[in-house]
Amino acid sequence: MKALYLSYFGLREPLVQTQVLPYLKELTGDGVAVSLLTFEPALRRSFPASERKRWREALEADGIRWRALAYHKRPTLPATLYDIAVGAMMVISMIRRDKIDLLHARGHIPAAMALAAKRLAGGRLLFDIRGFMPEEYTDGGMWPAGGFLYRLTKAVERYLLAGSDGFVVLTEKAKSILFPGCHDSDGRGRPIEVIPCCVDLKRFSNGSHASREEIRRRLGIDQRPVLAYVGSLGTWYMLDEMADFFAAARRRIGSYALVLTQSDPALMADRLRSRGLDDSDFVIARVEPDEIPQYLHGADAALSFIKPCYSKLSSSPTKIAEYLASGLPVVCNTGVGDVDDAIAGSNAGVIVRQFDAVTYDAALSQLEILRKDSSLADRCRHAAEQQFDLQKIGSVRYKRLYRRLIA
Repeated sequence: MKALYLSYFGLREPLVQTQVLPYLKELTGDGVAVSLLTFEPALRRSFPASERKRWREALEADGIRWRALAYHKRPTLPATLYDIAVGAMMVISMIRRDKIDLLHARGHIPAAMALAAKRLAGGRLLFDIRGFMPEEYTDGGMWPAGGFLYRLTKAVERYLLAGSDGFVVLTEKAKSILFPGCHDSDGRGRPIEVIPCCVDLKRFSNGSHASREEIRRRLGIDQRPVLAYVGSLGTWYMLDEMADFFAAARRRIGSYALVLTQSDPALMADRLRSRGLDDSDFVIARVEPDEIPQYLHGADAALSFIKPCYSKLSSSPTKIAEYLASGLPVVCNTGVGDVDDAIAGSNAGVIVRQFDAVTYDAALSQLEILRKDSSLADRCRHAAEQQFDLQKIGSVRYKRLYRRLIA
């Protein structure tokens, strides 16, 4: 079987490194010949040919053939339409030259390229629906609700749903919205799989007491409980509410805030200082994806507050899987994908249902009770294994879907 995976992100993006490449490596081990097409910002200026060559050789050693096109950002609509056109032409060329059987499109924009190419050159299209894109842009305040871009994208979405041959969604809630009453196929017999954002558990299971103490010494934490956050700051991620919770945790249990992000550190640092924390109470670090596990080994619990809006019913936050795989109980809010079931169903954390001081105090009390349970870390890791294991969950379901599509 020959598959082409299309991503509108660049190869070096953390999301591609932690989500896309691990899945593709799993697929190559199952007899799938995988090609990968990415879109790179400032391709020639910021991604030198020598570095691209090293990446190409490394990926080929893993059985993945990599091709790259330039990503264009502005003006928004013309740039995206241009990338779709160029991407579709590249995909048509690869279908004809490499005899591609399956087009695996990660998200709406790659799916638009793939469907155009499919119409002209054939192949089967797997629409990997990473979220409710039109609603995400309006919920995030980037597009006006009901505006031209929203209506245009909804029309394209309907076209993609009609023209695809199979689907991936991240949550059971998303499946029930897009394919009501369906189980593993839609009304036309097209296969559907629910595949949450999974992680390679081996990356997070190699911690030891020595590594935990080392990272805590490096950060100057001593014996204080550490509350961690991993991921972006802003848009759907509730900075003020998380800062309030960090401050409440500092007052109640003397905790230390560990924030690992690629975003501007000032976005969180200014909020923490305004709530009475000083620089000895927190660190905000930019770390590479492969460094996140060792930092999480130094933590005691983890935090995730995401705007509970309609679009986030389709969301599976990678950070939840990473926290649980690290053995950390999770404090998170309700109304985001299937997170409520993942955390409450495994007793691996605390669900916050309101954003106020009384609720935060109650959540911290519940967290302290959980942390006294000596089996908590193992229970969190077991929850990750049962729900977010790359090998046992994500890989198995993708392989099953590939076989169904080609059959």
